[in-house]
Amino acid sequence: MLVVDESAPAGPATCEAAALLQTGALVAFPTESFYGLGAVALDSRSTERVLHVKGRPDHKPLLVIVDSVDMVESLAEEIPERARELMRRYWPGPLTLVLRASPHVPTAVTAGTGTIGVRIPGHPVALALVRATGRPVTAPSANPNAAPPPTSAEDVRRYFDGRIDLILDGGTTAGGSGSTVADCTVWPPRVLRAGPIAI
Repeated sequence: MLVVDESAPAGPATCEAAALLQTGALVAFPTESFYGLGAVALDSRSTERVLHVKGRPDHKPLLVIVDSVDMVESLAEEIPERARELMRRYWPGPLTLVLRASPHVPTAVTAGTGTIGVRIPGHPVALALVRATGRPVTAPSANPNAAPPPTSAEDVRRYFDGRIDLILDGGTTAGGSGSTVADCTVWPPRVLRAGPIAI
């Protein structure tokens, strides 16, 4: 476990976590609501390991965090202009947009749906981690399937001690609800999960 300072999120701890992610490791980190479980989203072996560690059914997609619209373009076949408007208005923040996935996105991420859910996080540590990694990172909550989502690094440790490679301890997160998830493959967008942002 490494402590990371939210006021200086791009420090040594985050850089070490990013270096681990690039080797295929799993790293837990704080987000706006709960701790997330990160792997490089385009690494099939790592994303499959996320499913295994969480005990997550393979029909449930993995949400992904990015640091820019350019990074979204590396994951999505297309970004409708109206989806770009939502990005400009609500990112960084707790709004996940579902888009049509590029064929190279691993099945563990899309769950065979042909779509991918992406967002730029508003939490400084989560955003700094993606920037330091230079690649999109998965961000499902860092808990076993059906267990309460964690709001502290200690919660994550109790769930996964010895089963993931690193926990970035950024203190207690806000909890509440996860990000709003909106399907932008249809218009108006279809809300798949209600959250802090109303569409």
